[in-house]
Amino acid sequence: MSAETDIRAAIRTGDLFRACDLADAALAGAPGDRMLQYLSVLALLRAGATDEALARRQKFGLHADRLDTPLDIDIASLEGRLLKDKALLATGAERNRLLQAAAVAYAAVFEQSGDPFPGVNAATLTLLGGDAAAAAAIAARVLAKLPAPADYWGWASVAEASAVTGDRAAAAKALGKAAGFEPDEGARASTLRQLRLLSEAQGVDAAWLAPLAPRSVIHFTGHMIGARFPAEAIASVAAAIGGSIDRHNVGFGYGSLAGGADILFAEALLARGAELHVVLPFDKDEFRAVSVIPSGPGWGERFDHCLAAARSVSYATTDAYLDDDGLFAYCSRMAMGLARLRAGFLQGEALQMVVWDGMAGNGVAGAAADIDGWRAGGGRTEVIAVKGKSGPASAPIRQRRELHALLFGDVKGFSKLTESELPRFVDVVLGGLNRAIQGYGDKVLSRNTWGDGVFLVVEDAATAAALALDLQKAMGAIDHAREQLPDHLALRLGGHVGPVFRMIDPIQARENFFGVHVSKTARIEPVTPVGAVYVTEQFAADLAAVGNTDFQCDYVGVGPAAKGYGDMRFYSLRARG
Repeated sequence: MSAETDIRAAIRTGDLFRACDLADAALAGAPGDRMLQYLSVLALLRAGATDEALARRQKFGLHADRLDTPLDIDIASLEGRLLKDKALLATGAERNRLLQAAAVAYAAVFEQSGDPFPGVNAATLTLLGGDAAAAAAIAARVLAKLPAPADYWGWASVAEASAVTGDRAAAAKALGKAAGFEPDEGARASTLRQLRLLSEAQGVDAAWLAPLAPRSVIHFTGHMIGARFPAEAIASVAAAIGGSIDRHNVGFGYGSLAGGADILFAEALLARGAELHVVLPFDKDEFRAVSVIPSGPGWGERFDHCLAAARSVSYATTDAYLDDDGLFAYCSRMAMGLARLRAGFLQGEALQMVVWDGMAGNGVAGAAADIDGWRAGGGRTEVIAVKGKSGPASAPIRQRRELHALLFGDVKGFSKLTESELPRFVDVVLGGLNRAIQGYGDKVLSRNTWGDGVFLVVEDAATAAALALDLQKAMGAIDHAREQLPDHLALRLGGHVGPVFRMIDPIQARENFFGVHVSKTARIEPVTPVGAVYVTEQFAADLAAVGNTDFQCDYVGVGPAAKGYGDMRFYSLRARG
């Protein structure tokens, strides 16, 4: 298949991170390809990475002076889409101003091309901007151009335009027609997002959108074969898993691949043509030895088959296990977050499915801990019951590392300071950063500095996200002229979530944190743009896992970390709204 075909296939299923990565790889070989440039920007927009999409459009110089082809129309429509997405992040008068600007941008493309797609967007945004009569007039013109739609987008446009005019019966009928086409979950998600905004503005119950409901996304987990999941229960549990997957129309599953419940879920997903996304807690071979082979004969081969057939394989860490059960909890948090992120892209809700004997665990990892973690984030859980044998509910706790958020910061321009400027830098810049840190009290577990650098260990990702943005705000509030400091000073911040050792530092004679994840975080900040906060996929997934709605992690893409540390997936952190 061509690169374009692969990218469009990923966009169709809402696998937007993969679509971005594929577009980046293809553009490396064909940097001037306008179709690839467009798909790169589109994937980022659908992933909610508005600022990055805008930056790429500007970098590519992606504009259409003439609207002679469908690609030109799509490219020209990006202006309206970008303004619309910015409007939805704004509030009050600024939101209305941007909605109206987006409507004007789409209307200009509609007038020049006559294409219904920008036309129906112009109609909806005009209504959202407060002019229902003008919106209905545009919608009527769109409907006149679609007397007999022949594809999904045609019927979806008829449904949206009819809804703008208030003809709810025609809208529902057209939506049913659209739903009859082969599922394109990316397209459906785009339509659902738009129609939900429209329904909310009109005070209409969104239940009429049910025909476009996406396939479900699940986080799956459960017991390994053993005392809590006896081998004689495998057949009945497998049947129950299949029934649950069918009942909820599951199309996407995220979880690990231990011998027992995990592999049964994976096999059921694959048998139904659903996407399997595997997250492993540590090195594959060690995981196979620790969590697969002990389940008995045949499980190793089943593990290998599922891993080979998975759509993606991610690692919470590539570190050694070291008999640390906390790595399993870390892995589960990442899988939960990725499931929730994917469901959000599809305009749906993620569900947790778990094979569980109903008994409490050790509180660190396992089925019970996963249930608690999922429900703490506001998620629904469907339990597939299994009757364990008598005995202790769980093994003793084995945890050597702690899971925390890590921040590394660096002040660009520090090395150019003069001796006379250094005392003011310490007082104004480091003093300002310290005041921001002090506001978080004992949630900041450790802090260190070496002139222009700052290293912080923070209790959790949500706290670290708030602190990182406050640090950037404190840096931005400095009046360089008044403080007699050069205006080239700016802060870069990198963030990560990972397991670390808490130990006494012999040099400093105080408690400190160590581990490869500290080194990993240190490699993010040097490649972060000034004024920004870049975080890892683990950080983004951890925020999503707990149901956080205060922050957004916009996907930036895969890039090299500093000092040859390898490629990472980077996200740009910002506050929502």
